[in-house]
Amino acid sequence: TIESDSRSMSDFIEPPVGRAIRAGADEAYMRPIRSTLRTIADRSSLKPLVTGDIVRDWTSFPEEAIWYPYSPDLNISNFESELWPFRTLLSERRTFQGNMADAGLQWWEYMQHTASAYRTPLSIAFAFVATHNHFVLDRGGKVFKQSAPVIKLPEGATEDQHLELLGVLNSSTACFWLKQVSHDKGSQGINEGFKSQEWERFYEFAGTRLQEFPLPDSLPLERARELDALAQQLSLLEPSAVVEAGTPSRAGLNEARAEYFRIRSRMIALQEELDWDVYHRYGLISDAERAELVMPDTAAVPGIAFGERAFEIVLARKLAAGEVKTEWFARHGATPVTEIPAHWPEAYKRVVARRIEFIEARKDLALLERPEYKRRWHAEPWEKKEKAALKAWLLDKCETRQIWFAPTETGEEAPRVRTVVELANRLRDVCPEAVAVADLYDPDADFTDVIAQIVQSEHVPYLAAWRYKESGLRKRQQWEEVWHLQRQEDALNAERAEGEPERRLDIPVPPRYTSADFRQASYWANRGKLDVPKERFISYPGAETDQDGSLVLGWAGWDHAQQAQALTDLAFNRLDEHGWADDRDKMTPLLAGLVELRPWVRQWHTTPDEYGQSPADYLDEDLAELKDRTGITDSDMQAWRPKTTRRGGRKKAS
Repeated sequence: TIESDSRSMSDFIEPPVGRAIRAGADEAYMRPIRSTLRTIADRSSLKPLVTGDIVRDWTSFPEEAIWYPYSPDLNISNFESELWPFRTLLSERRTFQGNMADAGLQWWEYMQHTASAYRTPLSIAFAFVATHNHFVLDRGGKVFKQSAPVIKLPEGATEDQHLELLGVLNSSTACFWLKQVSHDKGSQGINEGFKSQEWERFYEFAGTRLQEFPLPDSLPLERARELDALAQQLSLLEPSAVVEAGTPSRAGLNEARAEYFRIRSRMIALQEELDWDVYHRYGLISDAERAELVMPDTAAVPGIAFGERAFEIVLARKLAAGEVKTEWFARHGATPVTEIPAHWPEAYKRVVARRIEFIEARKDLALLERPEYKRRWHAEPWEKKEKAALKAWLLDKCETRQIWFAPTETGEEAPRVRTVVELANRLRDVCPEAVAVADLYDPDADFTDVIAQIVQSEHVPYLAAWRYKESGLRKRQQWEEVWHLQRQEDALNAERAEGEPERRLDIPVPPRYTSADFRQASYWANRGKLDVPKERFISYPGAETDQDGSLVLGWAGWDHAQQAQALTDLAFNRLDEHGWADDRDKMTPLLAGLVELRPWVRQWHTTPDEYGQSPADYLDEDLAELKDRTGITDSDMQAWRPKTTRRGGRKKAS
């Protein structure tokens, strides 16, 4: 019956379905969505990234951003500087024609980009691989990864035309049809019990098959419009959105939580109205039957909880009778309900009772009204999201610029490192409300302990030897050789005559990192395969003093010159104020950190000041003085490694 209709998706859309970007080295382009993130390129070219795993239940909530090289106001020079460390790797991405240049593409472009996907703002994005059908209307300003391809309607199509199509695509009928024609990728359940469930099986919803999707004569605009509007309201009630709107409070979060679940329960109820309405549009139920099975006025539909839908009541009754085994309720944290809730309005109780009768009597509807095809409404617990949002708010305040700069004797502003204790004290001064928010985050912990707790996984050490194991250090050396050759290449091209072709050196592609290359899992989480700095703080392990043994931190918002200045001041402080002149093991890594920064300061910070010296000149002078006063040599710095703590093993039996 579903396929007996004459029209299909291809009659309404602008083929092909897909048009997602393929960067080819995603990590080089991706950045966290964070206002405090330091960038060289204009942030207007940093767009929210839609991936398949965030397209859920009528909405998408991007957690990461990606550089978009096709912004009309893109400053190419700054953009090239932003991606410069990855230039060789990006240049050698392989296309069907060869490398990027062979394909006629600039090294900083995506490997694949379909401009038509971004010509008009409205798009329907969907989860390419998922257990159920998830489609969302996007109103522009985002970039779509391969896991979240898009459907485009012809130019000039209205929002309502998108919404009515979205409605039928998000129905249980669409889920049933898609699973019949799509590739079954198997189960990825969290345990063996769940893996055996049909509703835990993932499917690949390919665009070519989606274009063949049969459409009924009329589409469910009104219900789709209401569900989309509720989804937009729901996104504003996510804990991350609530704390971003102002200083978090328990009353505000509780109010948002109550409204969030009220809207979510209404969406669950309206999805049921949509599903049964779509059955009628495909001719699965008659006009007379629709009058009994679909509420005439959605305003009279009460919010319902997960587990209270008609098919779930049928399933719960069978479970209680021992007729079926299912993990549906356990997987989703729901209580099986075998009776129609008494608090519902009488009219709605009659409709649900009729739905139950039809599911039990009609094989075709029983086939559709099953967990395999019904929306799961699965989301992270509110409490977990709230804690993450409070942590993010506190971390943002920890990055307040005022904390990480201090006036010098001349009245100028200079970068300053802070111990965790100092950070907590400074935060208390510049943002007093942080104390109350920290109490929301962890009511049982002292404010300083909360700050120590939240920064624990948000820093990466300043020195390669502190960041990597030996395997990682070998890869880092290969990357440094690549950067050295790139700088030589830049110098050659700076000298070439006008009209002369660009000169290219034979530069090898550097290796990607793995988690095993990093000394701590949090360093890997912040850096990833291409070692892209995404951390909030720079740490200086080993620089603690007897007076304050808490971890010493810097701000990742500093540029290379500011990092060098802060580290130089730290090194001189430890020499002059704490008497480390004879402690070579403590001083050597500090000097080695300056040596690591020197090529970058020379590259980006060579403009002379009023005295005719640049930050690069000052760094050279300071490093020479530090080496002279400590007697530390270049070979000492290259050979230095953190002391390893051996784990105690079991003694062999005599």
